[in-house]
Amino acid sequence: MNIIQQLEAEQAAKIEATRKLPDFSAGDTLRVNVRVTEGARTRIQAYEGVCIARSGGGLNESFTVRKISYGEGVERVFPVYSPLVESVDIVRRGKVRRAKLYYLRDRRGKSARIVEDTGTRARKLNDGERQAAAAEKARLEAEKIAAALVLAAEKAAAEAAAAEAAAAKIAEEAAAAKAAEDAAAAKLAEDAAAAKAAETSAE
Repeated sequence: MNIIQQLEAEQAAKIEATRKLPDFSAGDTLRVNVRVTEGARTRIQAYEGVCIARSGGGLNESFTVRKISYGEGVERVFPVYSPLVESVDIVRRGKVRRAKLYYLRDRRGKSARIVEDTGTRARKLNDGERQAAAAEKARLEAEKIAAALVLAAEKAAAEAAAAEAAAAKIAEEAAAAKAAEDAAAAKLAEDAAAAKAAETSAE
């Protein structure tokens, strides 16, 4: 393995650690969730169609998805390790005998249909994907709950700090008011003493 293959393998492993695509092949109906950025907003757009080919290998592997939109055939090529591909959902598995289904470009209507694969391998793959999806959903829910708990704890700590600061401010204001009262009382007493001394000296 040369240095380029090693770097590609490291990048592929890093992307697979964030999201894992299911095992699919040509003939399967896929729903590809693509991340779309519009200005400052980012949303997920679903593109559903039949996978007609998987090409390349390693970090450069890609798959082609074809669908019929308003009577016109539309094909999109998605890199397997693209960061814009959020996830891939398998709607149904197709039973085909070719790796490249380019003949579907010339078919219309019933002749373009693909028979659903209901074999043992397809059932096992579907069961495994359902379990993996359930585990991923449970993990995401746990992360959301943990994030909500952390946010609630931070909010409670911020509210407690704000209440403590408000109490300290009130105590400081009360101390300042008392000091002002004491100073005023001392000044009055001093003025009274000065007046008494003036009266005494006048007599």
